[in-house]
Amino acid sequence: MESPLTGGVAVEFKLKSISKSSVPEAISKVELYRSLNEPEEAESICRDILAVDPRNQLALRLLGLALTDQFTGSPADRYAEAEKIFESLADPYERLYYTGLLYERRAKAQLRAGHLPHALLVLFERAMHCFEEAEKIRPPDNDDALLRWNRCVRLLQSRLGSEWKKELEPFEAHDSPPT
Repeated sequence: MESPLTGGVAVEFKLKSISKSSVPEAISKVELYRSLNEPEEAESICRDILAVDPRNQLALRLLGLALTDQFTGSPADRYAEAEKIFESLADPYERLYYTGLLYERRAKAQLRAGHLPHALLVLFERAMHCFEEAEKIRPPDNDDALLRWNRCVRLLQSRLGSEWKKELEPFEAHDSPPT
């Protein structure tokens, strides 16, 4: 790649590794960038952490969340990547809870993008199933799965019932495509 920074000479830029001892500070930067609604910055730092500590559960979880923070409801959203990350979490509760969060955030992003509510019901149902299963194995005094369940219920209740249950119009055998 030619670069104006190097006088037009082709230079290959390489990523630099962080030290393992800097991981805690890097984690705090991830949390800061997520709170500032800068998920791409958070994602980049998570990838730097995972390059030196591939099994770091907090970095994996935060990377998955940073990906879901970027959901817009478009086909370019990286649902499969986030799902794979959440499925790799060691703790069964966290696997269920964050997978549920993935489905919920995917559905909400698609709703904001103008997708029809009835087409998203299955995503909310998957999210709620995950939250229900997570509730069964949650740590003491951790009601996060219940809070997410309740948010899904309130969102579903906030729309007219017919919006969620609308079905495709029946296709008649004598119907033909327009000519």
